[in-house]
Amino acid sequence: MADLAGRFADFALNGQPDDGALQVMRLSLLDWAAVGIAGRDEPVSVLLRDQAEAEGGAEEAAIFGSATRVPGRMAALVNGTVSHALDYDDTHFAHIGHPSVAVVPAALAAAQIAGAGGMAFQQAALIGAEASVRIGVWLGRDHYQAGFHQTGTAGAFGAAVAAGRLLGLDAGQMRMALGLVSTRASGLKSQFGTMGKPMNAGIAAQNGLEAALLARRGFISNPDAIDGPQGFGPTHHGMADAAGLEELGTAWLFPGVHHKFHACCHGLHAALEAIGTLPDTPDPIEAITVHTHPRWLSVCNIEAPETGLEAKFSYRVALSMALCGQDTARLDSFSAETCANSEVEEMRRRIGVEADESLSEMQARVIVTLADGNVRELYHDLDADPGLSVRRQKVQDKAARLIGGEKAEAIRDVIDRAASPEEFAALIAG
Repeated sequence: MADLAGRFADFALNGQPDDGALQVMRLSLLDWAAVGIAGRDEPVSVLLRDQAEAEGGAEEAAIFGSATRVPGRMAALVNGTVSHALDYDDTHFAHIGHPSVAVVPAALAAAQIAGAGGMAFQQAALIGAEASVRIGVWLGRDHYQAGFHQTGTAGAFGAAVAAGRLLGLDAGQMRMALGLVSTRASGLKSQFGTMGKPMNAGIAAQNGLEAALLARRGFISNPDAIDGPQGFGPTHHGMADAAGLEELGTAWLFPGVHHKFHACCHGLHAALEAIGTLPDTPDPIEAITVHTHPRWLSVCNIEAPETGLEAKFSYRVALSMALCGQDTARLDSFSAETCANSEVEEMRRRIGVEADESLSEMQARVIVTLADGNVRELYHDLDADPGLSVRRQKVQDKAARLIGGEKAEAIRDVIDRAASPEEFAALIAG
């Protein structure tokens, strides 16, 4: 056994956030808030918010789109679900999970309960997100391929780490919280395409926060329940990949997180970025071939989608939209009307998709053949870091597009000033 609870308890309490990693977390906080505000009227968001308001209880924490404060664990559930309702939030491909939607809601609720400061909140969110990615790497692809949703499983551990740090747990209590969350962490990929998918994120946030709250009260669990006999890893197809523990606390994986800048499956983004570099040409397009990692063919290769949701998982329609001048960053661009658009349909028929094992999951190669016979070869790698300033501008532009420039700027200002979590929470509630 690697004593994961001990290793992550030490990281949770003593980890010193790297400034560069913290800057990326601030981008994710703005992205998380904007996506959550934009998704607050989705059907799943309304259902959970109505339930939270009907149940009432201790007025501890704010939720998206409501002036009513609710118990912290309910706020974590609601905010985690709402911020994942649009599936437009950040993704980390080291383990294929969405770290912010699981960790930030737990951290925000814990910060409000504890009366923590803004910097403490941001640092805890980063520590928790890093922990979720590393637990996810430790669990490995076998865990994901077996059907477990890493956002809900690994995310719950990260949520417990963030909440425990803010709630002032000692090392023993943090180990108890991690042991307890190992028996509650859950989330199945079989829920994809339903309201259960975003709720996986909310459940992770709720599980992590509640484990930390109970540990603070003296709850006893088995800290070996992560990696010990009959522990979470051994019973959930965990690979016990030691890479998840390498340089914990000195090297940071979280800055490799990807923010979505197209309102569709992340598997389409490399191809969309590549086609966006196609120079203007007077010659019409004769044919396009998209080369992509084989994994994406079973995820986002719907040939003739008829609905907006199906279009978000279609290379042919997404690229056709981009080539026909439609904004793939807009939520309302993906619709049944778009699928039926004659110009989009005509372009779609010229696009083919092929598996290419030489490419990573982050890469795409697009071959464009023009009517005059000329060929353009386009390529993009999502892992190529454009630099913090470019990332910041793109996240700010996305936030402004989703919720308006004034609201986005107000949230960005609160984050940059490391203002109180209460001030941050007020902006997502209002």
